[in-house]
Amino acid sequence: MRILIALTYYRPHYSGLTIYAERQARALAARGHQVTILTSRFDKRLLQREICDGVQVVRPDVLFHISKGVIMPAMPIWAWKLARQADVVNLHVPQFDAAYIALLSRLLGKPVVLTYHCDLLLPRGFIHSIANRVSNLTNHIAARAANVIVHNTRDYAEHSPFLRHYLDKLLPIYPPVELEPVTAAQRAAFREKYAIRPDQRVIGMAARLATEKGVEVLVQALPRVLERFPQARVLFVGPYQNVVGEEEYGQRVLSMIEPLKDHWTFLGVASPEEMAVFFHECEVLALPSLNSTESFGMVQVEAISCGAPVVASDLPGVRVPATKTGAGLVVPVRDSQALAEAIIAILENPKRFRGQPENLLRLSTPQAVAEEYERVFELARSGAKVRAYLAARQQPNL
Repeated sequence: MRILIALTYYRPHYSGLTIYAERQARALAARGHQVTILTSRFDKRLLQREICDGVQVVRPDVLFHISKGVIMPAMPIWAWKLARQADVVNLHVPQFDAAYIALLSRLLGKPVVLTYHCDLLLPRGFIHSIANRVSNLTNHIAARAANVIVHNTRDYAEHSPFLRHYLDKLLPIYPPVELEPVTAAQRAAFREKYAIRPDQRVIGMAARLATEKGVEVLVQALPRVLERFPQARVLFVGPYQNVVGEEEYGQRVLSMIEPLKDHWTFLGVASPEEMAVFFHECEVLALPSLNSTESFGMVQVEAISCGAPVVASDLPGVRVPATKTGAGLVVPVRDSQALAEAIIAILENPKRFRGQPENLLRLSTPQAVAEEYERVFELARSGAKVRAYLAARQQPNL
């Protein structure tokens, strides 16, 4: 099958959306499909066309940015050309280009599958307000044109102001999760590199330093955790300097973290190998997200697969890994006290929160996700109704 996947940012950009798309594309290519990524050349050092892990990547140049979106004059030309060659078009949204790519694809008689990652909630401000409205409009146009809409969970979809209008097109698929195997030597090297002492209790957080991630909630919770566990230490993996659109927020949070000194360490963007070691070293992973721009949190599944329980905000979709598996706790949004007490409870008795994650992990492998997408693509190509398809398969309400 010839599959065109379009999204605003692709690797090496770092976000849950780009990691999802990269794993999906690689897994589909490994199963013999011809996969093309149409994305932005957000960094002029990137090649305009290249093959990455068996996936063709095409990057039109960026003329300028609007908030976190990009304007690419050549994008419609490439979309038309590549959609003509494709058997199915998969759009990952939010993205400004989704509407016209969906309409062009349908004009060409190509089925469209929309992968909806999250509702877009940009910070206050005139430019952000315009970007938010434009993005929502383009997403609605794309959703109406789509044959099928994929999202991580029905829990999120039913609470989403956007997705609740398209539940009859919705097919839930867990996001793809994969980690490199880890050796004892790698773990020892990691602990030496970051000076992790045997008596330290490691709390992990894996995210961008961005407003919606709620990093400040973990910062505010840490003093209470240190009262019970004076040797506790946060290891934060992910971009934390000059994050696009988050410069002001980053400065504010960094000033809050400074008094914590050795109890908080930024590791930066980690390699896949080091990321796997990080999850194995965590005793608990915190995901104190604040709003619906966080719709699931793949890092939760990665942590759980390595034996680390999670503490997540009680947000639609975000609460699913912990509630479905029992491998962690869910706390109210923005409640630093509740977050602290949940972290303490897990550190006091980690074995109590191992849960039963087997089914979640089985459905989250890139191979399993690729198989589900194959079925979705065939469903879109056949013109069958999603509701009838789900009823026939008796798919669980993810």
